[in-house]
Amino acid sequence: MMRGRTVKTLAVIAVFALLAAACGGGSSSTSGAGESPGTVQGGILRVGSSGGIDSLNPFKGILQDAYITFMYIYPVLVQYDENLEFAPDFATDWSVSDDGTQITFTTTSGGMWSDGQPITANDAAWTISTIIQYKSGPTSMMGSLVKGIETAEAPDDTTLVLTYKTPVNTDWALSQLNQVYVLPQHIWSQQLGDDGKDLKLFANDPPVSGGPFTLTKYVKDDYAQFVTNPNFYGEAPVIEGFAMKWYSNDDAMVTAIQNGELDIITSVPQQTFDTLSANTNLVVSEAPGLEFYDVIINSAEPLHPEILDPKVREAMAHAIDYQRMIDTVLLGHGEIGSTIVPPSTPTWHLDIDQRAYDVDAANQILDDAGYPMGADGIRTANGEPMTYEVLTPSSLSGVDRVFEIVQQGWAEIGIKAEQKAMDSDAVWTQITGTDGNSYDQFDLAIWDWIPLIDPDFILSCMLCSQLGGWSDTGYCNPDYDALYDEQSVTVDTDARAEIVKEMQQIIFDDSPYIVLYYVNAIDAHSTAWDGFLMSPQGSINSLSKMTLEQVHQVG
Repeated sequence: MMRGRTVKTLAVIAVFALLAAACGGGSSSTSGAGESPGTVQGGILRVGSSGGIDSLNPFKGILQDAYITFMYIYPVLVQYDENLEFAPDFATDWSVSDDGTQITFTTTSGGMWSDGQPITANDAAWTISTIIQYKSGPTSMMGSLVKGIETAEAPDDTTLVLTYKTPVNTDWALSQLNQVYVLPQHIWSQQLGDDGKDLKLFANDPPVSGGPFTLTKYVKDDYAQFVTNPNFYGEAPVIEGFAMKWYSNDDAMVTAIQNGELDIITSVPQQTFDTLSANTNLVVSEAPGLEFYDVIINSAEPLHPEILDPKVREAMAHAIDYQRMIDTVLLGHGEIGSTIVPPSTPTWHLDIDQRAYDVDAANQILDDAGYPMGADGIRTANGEPMTYEVLTPSSLSGVDRVFEIVQQGWAEIGIKAEQKAMDSDAVWTQITGTDGNSYDQFDLAIWDWIPLIDPDFILSCMLCSQLGGWSDTGYCNPDYDALYDEQSVTVDTDARAEIVKEMQQIIFDDSPYIVLYYVNAIDAHSTAWDGFLMSPQGSINSLSKMTLEQVHQVG
């Protein structure tokens, strides 16, 4: 599912320096039959990222690099191609019944899990059935992906039949299945103890994998190494493998690619765009992105109840200088935010402006709402100063500058903001509260999301059923939930888009988030490599295997 939160994590040792020496370049063999001229077979692609893998368990992970890893080590039924249209992966083709309630997939044969067991349609049927069975508990973070599926059956090793309760929009269904990672039944079926709760506790290290790559070594917060799977069900990748290194310092990552220690960096820091673009040994690619930054406002049990007041939220939104963020944080590589569905998906995005930066209007709103300004310049609510702690993941790119702009704007309307920087796990723990779903230990936070091409996932994060799951706001609105159910069974795309836009309007009005800005996707790669497919999530992403299946050194 997409995933969602992306944060920087701390790189603790310099092992990747060894990879830089050992993995660069590749074999001297020339291109084989059917390959483009100049393609060099083999080599290890060295990837630098400011992200990290928080868990190798697909039922537990929340960070973007975790889902990139899942995409490359597990089968998925379908993937996106370079035109963001659906293409085969584990499924070679599919058909929809006349009444729209059944999708039948033909899956590949001959693939094997990394432990030598065959990969069959039975693995897909078991994975989907298990998610359905435990979606109110340990598989809740994937529950929305199987919404509406009544049964998942494999009548033989190469046929998967999904039966839905009502007719479905095929594109919606395929977009959901794009994020369902087919797991080895013979491994994961052993983790169903304690009413399925062991599924979420399974360390899954090292994972038994069946995608184009196998994870061979993983050091949390530092690096991961992958090698090609000789028994992959699809066309073999050109490269021998790839390695991912995580950086907590943007300058160190940029220096590494300039020095030839990396072959590609994802999420290029905006302040280095011009420098990297001027480097004749690098290619810099940019595209409208899916990622957005937001202020999270506790909508359940905040420490200070006045932030539940819509007028307080409205005033907060008016007191943020969004254009200043675009100019000084993104250096123009993005646009002002508004809704949780990004404009890079124009079919679904509600074209609505963020509340204008207007300190006078914000002060008037708070005056009229009865929050008096004290002699010290800080307003009071219920006799207490309107002073709030704002949680921030310590290495989220640009977050300190973002907080500073928010802090300065709010100070002008009598609201004092105090930053509390922590690592991502600590922020998530404090947000979700004392029992993991009470949301009783925070008021505000700043973080980001990376949605999917289809809006269903990011919309689902706001559901009442995601309390204790993907929800980071504690937001719950039954009217919104009803619209979510309606859009998921609306077959006509135009009609569904109207419902999706109505849902965005509700979130905008209720303001569990103040969406600050959308971030352009920017990658930089060495001219010694080619075959990267850019997407709104960058070229190495959780939408498709295609980049790392075709990327190659240039002869």
